[in-house]
Formats: sequence, C-alpha cells, structure tokens
Amino acid sequence: MDVTRLIIVAVGGQGNLLASKVLGEAARASGVSVRMSEIHGMAQRGGVVESALVFGAAESTVISDGEADILVSFEPLEALRALRKCSEKTVLITNTKPLPPFTAATGRGTYPDMETIRSRIRAKTARLIEIDATALATGAGNVLSVNMVLLGALAATGLLPVTENAVRDAIRETTRKQFLETNLKAFELGGQAAK
Repeated sequence: MDVTRLIIVAVGGQGNLLASKVLGEAARASGVSVRMSEIHGMAQRGGVVESALVFGAAESTVISDGEADILVSFEPLEALRALRKCSEKTVLITNTKPLPPFTAATGRGTYPDMETIRSRIRAKTARLIEIDATALATGAGNVLSVNMVLLGALAATGLLPVTENAVRDAIRETTRKQFLETNLKAFELGGQAAK
C-alpha cells in the first residue's frame, strides 16, 4: 500500500482532534496502518492545532516540508501558514470562513484577503478545494460541525485509503449521541460540496 501523508490544521476549539480520531478509527477498522501525531499550540486560547496522519507502511509521523499529499485547513490563514508542508502534488481543502487571530481582531495586525490566500495556495499545490464549511455546518444544525463538513469533503475526494463508509462508521463510533445526527448531516453536506 502506498503511503498517504495528511496534515490537518485548525484553530483551538474547531474540532481538529476529533477529526483526527475519526480518521484513525476509520483506518483501524479498515485494517489500514496509520500513525498520528498532534501539536497543540496555545489551543485553549485560539492558537494553532496541527495533526499529522500517515497512512500506510511509514515509520514516522513526521511530515517534512513539501511532503504532504493532502492538507485540510479549518481556517484559511492556517492553510497559508502550513503551505510549506505542500508541494505541486498536494491537494488542499480549506474552509473559506476566516477566524482572524487576536492580533488582527484587535487591529494590531492584518488578515490577508481571500484572493491573496487563494492565489498563494494555487501557486504551490495541485488542487484547491474551497468550501464554506461554517455555513454548511450551520445548515446541518451545529456551527461546531465544521470538522465533519471538512471530513466529508476529504472522504469524497477518494484520496484516503479508507472509504467514505468507513469514515461515516467511525463518526458513529466516536461522536457523542447528542451530536451524531448533525455530525452525519454535516459530513454528507461536505461530501456533496467537494463533488
């Protein structure tokens, strides 16, 4: 089996760790080898959270600059920040709804416009999939389901060594019952948006 290297970046509180857990469970249930690691910056204060998942016969979870096959970003500026992990072969999936960092929100910094972010990503990667995951999550019934929208988009690309059904089953296994219905709906909406 080929090795697939996936980076997921988000801001603390957006559900990156649950998304990683879902993918890890989907891989385990499918008999696919997976290694995972996480970096929790100042997550509780809205800082970056980064997960690395390596599917297949790899010996390390380290994804060096230029090695990511897929990058999923829950926030556009985080996609730009992690762009060094990408190459001309990378598929990048991002939420288009900004969540400005503290410095930009308080006027001590500026948030780049979406066209600047978009053009820099397109110049470095093979493919950019843009989704207003925040709007789709809200439409599914819970704005906190952005992670499930993006998982749906990722699963729909067919780039992972696990099926959409395996990811859907893993959502059922890892999600609290009170959020299950909205998470599954968000997953479906993300998949439809990516197709």
